[in-house]
Amino acid sequence: MKKFFLTLAATIISVLLVQAHTTANNDSTKQKSTVIIPDPGNAGLILPKGFGALKVTDAYGKPRHIAVTPEGYIYVKLARLFNGKGIYLLKDTNGDGRVDAATGLGDYIGTGIALKNGYLYASSDENVYRYKLNTQHEVITPNQPEEIVHGLLNRREHESKSITLDNDGNIYVNVGAYSNSCQVQDRVAGSPGMKPCPILDSAGGIWQFKADQPHQTYGSGVHYAKGLRNVVGLDWNTQTNSLFVMQHGRDQLHDNWPNLYTVQQSAELPAECMYEIHKGDNAGWPYIYYDQIQHKKILAPEYGGDGKKTAGEDAINPIIAFPGHLAPDGLLFYTGNMFPEKYKYGAFIAFHGSWNRAPLPQEGYYVVFVPFKNGKPTGEWEVFANGFAGKPPIISTRNAYRPCGLAQGPDGSLYVTDDNKGAIYRIIYTGK
Repeated sequence: MKKFFLTLAATIISVLLVQAHTTANNDSTKQKSTVIIPDPGNAGLILPKGFGALKVTDAYGKPRHIAVTPEGYIYVKLARLFNGKGIYLLKDTNGDGRVDAATGLGDYIGTGIALKNGYLYASSDENVYRYKLNTQHEVITPNQPEEIVHGLLNRREHESKSITLDNDGNIYVNVGAYSNSCQVQDRVAGSPGMKPCPILDSAGGIWQFKADQPHQTYGSGVHYAKGLRNVVGLDWNTQTNSLFVMQHGRDQLHDNWPNLYTVQQSAELPAECMYEIHKGDNAGWPYIYYDQIQHKKILAPEYGGDGKKTAGEDAINPIIAFPGHLAPDGLLFYTGNMFPEKYKYGAFIAFHGSWNRAPLPQEGYYVVFVPFKNGKPTGEWEVFANGFAGKPPIISTRNAYRPCGLAQGPDGSLYVTDDNKGAIYRIIYTGK
């Protein structure tokens, strides 16, 4: 009997040693496979020293905004349906950093997408929906979204409904103005501006809704801020506990007012502005614009301005102002630990790129970084990721990769979408 138990014990120990060895080998393989290697040439991107990039995928349509789960799964909202679906869940199942599995859901196009408190939020150009997630942050009932907001204005101009959420149960939705400068005849030379601008009651601003209340409309929401021509990039800053937005400035100063503005001035003005937004704020559109060269709020020519008269005493000032017509489409405050300390709590902005800076070269098509400390910019903005549109000068936007959405991965890597060619990039810090 004693010999039997000794033999049994030896057998058990042998099995355990084999299992331990196998587990160690599996863990080693798993760890080895999750080392992310940048693409040769960083997938064409030009990055600061120590950073690398890889193209995660370019196979699922035209991604606008993006959200990444704690598991590293990627949700993207599409500008056009791809195989009949407007949202895709993308996965990397072998740990090489590239998408090799995808699931589509939702039969509507749009821009906004966000993850919060066990739900996926997504917007069409008129409505906002949410989907309950399981413990792996996968949608439980993809064919049964809960409608949170419906009936938002869509006049086929600045129609995208970008979204972000705070930590108090609220969701913020942009409703862009279906106008350049609220003229009687839109984009017609010499046409005066309407005063008061009738658009501002239902567009040209930010609306706040409850994140868990179904079937809300304008009437049940809060008109949180006005005077914002169009906001595509927005983010909730957890350091300041406040909303930050990037406004698309107006166009055609020279085309519509050739006696007041040169073509060069029209190419540079007005600024693309970052604003910190609080309830009741007014950014001044369409009555004013911000001139980043004079550092002043200028009365719009549609309302009697001449390029020099100041106005907008009741309008907020921008936090930072960029050159005109760069089209800021993504905003992200970085809270990760992968990147060097200088990037912590700073802002990344994806500039989609201009179309109307002639006779100057087209500009934008890059991701910039703004250093922040205590909720305020601490230095000059800098181009962080370039090369999306190829080598300058940029003549045509048709063949360019155009940055749009930004998201932070659970490891602190930065994801960037391109809604023209369909690429999703992942930027990592290697220190090399």
